[in-house]
Amino acid sequence: MAVKGKNRIESLFERLRADGKKALITFVTAGDPDLPTSKRIVRELERSGADLIELGIPFSDPMADGPTIQASSERALRKDVHIKEVLGLVRDIRKESGIPIVLFGYYNPVFNYGLKRFAREVRAAGADGVLIVDLPAEEADELKAELDRNSVDLIFLLTPTSDEKRMRLVASKASGFIYFVSVTGVTGARKSLSTDIPAYLRRLRNFTSLPVGVGFGISTPKQAREVCRSADAAVVGSAIVNIIAGMKGPGKSADKLGSFVSGLKRGMSRP
Repeated sequence: MAVKGKNRIESLFERLRADGKKALITFVTAGDPDLPTSKRIVRELERSGADLIELGIPFSDPMADGPTIQASSERALRKDVHIKEVLGLVRDIRKESGIPIVLFGYYNPVFNYGLKRFAREVRAAGADGVLIVDLPAEEADELKAELDRNSVDLIFLLTPTSDEKRMRLVASKASGFIYFVSVTGVTGARKSLSTDIPAYLRRLRNFTSLPVGVGFGISTPKQAREVCRSADAAVVGSAIVNIIAGMKGPGKSADKLGSFVSGLKRGMSRP
């Protein structure tokens, strides 16, 4: 439960830090394979150890996403899942859960929806943060102002090519946490991660006290454990979406998803 005066994201990282633990952030595309199943998936992720949910807003041209998440967006769009439906899903989740939720998407649908309306309805639905993949910090002031008015965090990405000037800019505008993309390229499970992540995060911490999550490519407990030696959170997406894509029924598929996520969480806590 959030501490009075703080949102769920800040409260989560404060609690984990006090306990000497790191966060497991899991990504799913809202509406994949359908909205009722998405709600069940989120609840299963939470039961299995996820600390924060990234809920993808389906988009027709997700340029930062690899084929796995692109396909999940296509499946959701075929079910007519757009921003309005995603916000409805958040409201439904909030009837049963207080897990922090970040909406992950692209700027075009948000702009077309209307920034004031979007920020107001994100807050009313119960989401805690927004991450817009293709909105650079230099151009984010209008959306940031609306989200700030509604006490919703705006989370930014940094990449291995971001220099110190960019780190400083992002640190000055971000809230909630900063998302570090572990590789150059699109999302997708990878066999290995860069060995430069710890050094990069040490530099980044010269400019911010915000938690840092690392994602893009993490798919095993070992990888999650490795990044959490220097990061505050591991973000896992494509590996989870792959399991969802293979769902044939609610029983065994949910068990497989839960087993995978609980294994990630256990692996993160090992020395």
